[in-house]
Amino acid sequence: MTRLRMFDARALRPPDVAEDSVVSVFRVPPEVAGQRLDVFMHTQLHRTSRTRTQAIVRASAYDASGRRLKPNDRVQAEQHILLWRAPWDETPVPVDIPILYEDEHLLAVSKPALLPVHPTARYHKNTLIKVLQASRPDCPFLSLGHRLDRETSGVMLVSKSRACDRALKKQLSDRDDIEKTYLALTWGVPDRGDGATTFRWERRLELDPTSALRVKMRIRDAPEALYAATVFFVEEVRHAGGRAYARVRCTLETGRQHQIRVHLASLGAPVVGDKLYGPDDQAFARSADNELTAEDLTQLELPRHALHAARLALSHPITGRYLAVEAPLPADIADFWSGLEPG
Repeated sequence: MTRLRMFDARALRPPDVAEDSVVSVFRVPPEVAGQRLDVFMHTQLHRTSRTRTQAIVRASAYDASGRRLKPNDRVQAEQHILLWRAPWDETPVPVDIPILYEDEHLLAVSKPALLPVHPTARYHKNTLIKVLQASRPDCPFLSLGHRLDRETSGVMLVSKSRACDRALKKQLSDRDDIEKTYLALTWGVPDRGDGATTFRWERRLELDPTSALRVKMRIRDAPEALYAATVFFVEEVRHAGGRAYARVRCTLETGRQHQIRVHLASLGAPVVGDKLYGPDDQAFARSADNELTAEDLTQLELPRHALHAARLALSHPITGRYLAVEAPLPADIADFWSGLEPG
């Protein structure tokens, strides 16, 4: 990533740019010199389609001198690309965050779906930590112990002291006595070929270099790919419209990006509502651009992927006491499941 977060370009605001515009600055690394500007920017705006990227460049791209740039301009090594855009009107997010456990060191919450945990171009103020800080003005330190995708709901741990933050992150990184269990609803029933309802699935993962979506992972059974293993238990199968759906309990042995979603898709049972590993991965880009169609929504069946972090168990990072935290299944997933035909 080549974005310069500390670059202050306000003094160079072009005269045709509104005074309240927000600027994002990107440095061009030497190895991509000569690329078209729209191609380079597409590598930086990870969740944006190529068409949308071109529109952003046409409307808002300038060089450091204030000269307007075009999509077919060629970038130069160490050049600064400035995107001047209207202030972000952040999408409202859920702000009711149930507390599952709390002591002087550690906070466990049930993150609602569609609440991001880290700031992005679209979500800067409306993040989990920002919401928690606003509700706890007397708490001097709050730090995420791990992450969940914006659409994933469920258990998250937040440290309330630097000592707990260091110990928790080391514990999670080392996977020292950590148990993470998720619940997923899938299109189809995951099957490794022998009809088993409980099984371990071990497939290595890597970023997909063939995908224009720079966050997409893929299976690659090669030594240099990231080792990943998940244990699946098919709890129940239901049906609707001639299609089978499964409720699957997923226990992580490793914690790779999108691990559960990629593993389930590789078993022929992608997560319901998954825009990236479901029936059409371009739905992911359309969603990022707020351009999902009625056909997309019908095909996805849910506005977010049906994945929930149900349980996290570990030794308390400070006291060493065994701690198990569970988050109830949220209403959107529970209601969808209850609307299917048993058997």
